[in-house]
Amino acid sequence: MKVTRRSALFVLAVLAAAGCARFEPPHVRMEEYDGRKIRVACVGDSITYGAGVDNRETNAYPAVLGGLLGSSFEVRNYGHSGATMVKAGDGPYWTTAEFKDATTWVPDVVILKLGTNDTKPQNWKGRPAFEQDLNALLDHFLNLPHKPRTKVWVCLPAPVFATQWGINAKVLDEGVIPSVMDVCQKRKVPVIDLNDALSPHPEFFPDKIHPNAAGAKVMALTVYHAIRP
Repeated sequence: MKVTRRSALFVLAVLAAAGCARFEPPHVRMEEYDGRKIRVACVGDSITYGAGVDNRETNAYPAVLGGLLGSSFEVRNYGHSGATMVKAGDGPYWTTAEFKDATTWVPDVVILKLGTNDTKPQNWKGRPAFEQDLNALLDHFLNLPHKPRTKVWVCLPAPVFATQWGINAKVLDEGVIPSVMDVCQKRKVPVIDLNDALSPHPEFFPDKIHPNAAGAKVMALTVYHAIRP
């Protein structure tokens, strides 16, 4: 599975380098924003929110990312614990206040990290259902009334080191991650591989699902290097 995922990421990189039609530039370039602050919305579930992270207001990955990006950026945390990508899930992101607030803010950049809660038995209805709602969420953010066009990166979710609360690695590895890769490859949407970045560090996951502050720092660094030149 790792070979397949890395191969797909390589294809995405080639498409970007080739300047394929409608492919968003793979970096945020400050000159596009006329000197104003660049708005970055971190959309996700409890891992984005910072559940399990000590002093999450300063140590959750969006907060750390904001520090890395510096004063030319404003990064907001729109993570909602328990959120799913699928609309038919037990906690669809679509119905949350965070979804509404992120939309109203009209961000320049969206970092989308959902899928962990979709692996629960009551939520996973197969790849077609997941891919349909991922496509819909991409449409939502990419079509915001905003110039320059809102840029979206989709994250491969953090690894699952043990089944907890119904969240399980098999569905993540064989369902969610291939779905994300297929959709993003077809749509030429850039991917950030948080799964690969965090897999060598089970020690960063005290409950086997949520990364601690050290894991959040890895996430922030991985996102930072993906979106900045």
